[in-house]
Amino acid sequence: MPRSVCRTTAGGHVHWLTMSTQVAPSSSTAVEEKTRPSFDDGDAERFSHYVPKAKLTDAMVNGTPVVALCGKVWVPSRNPEKFPVCPECKEIFESMNR
Repeated sequence: MPRSVCRTTAGGHVHWLTMSTQVAPSSSTAVEEKTRPSFDDGDAERFSHYVPKAKLTDAMVNGTPVVALCGKVWVPSRNPEKFPVCPECKEIFESMNR
């Protein structure tokens, strides 16, 4: 019977391990690993926004605010890969590249 084990890495990622074993005629173990990012308080409402790369680099180094395509102004400090893309930024970006 499969069983699941939850582990959190030092980087804050949650790993779910699902294991099952076959008893006879030979013994083997299959492991399926899924990675789910962990979120801080309030992260459920967060999005990754589109900003010019040079501005983002400056903001990350110097702590200066940036302005996203959708108009949001903030000082970036989190890994944007943890969050879904802002639908408004995506729509604006796609309309610029038509």
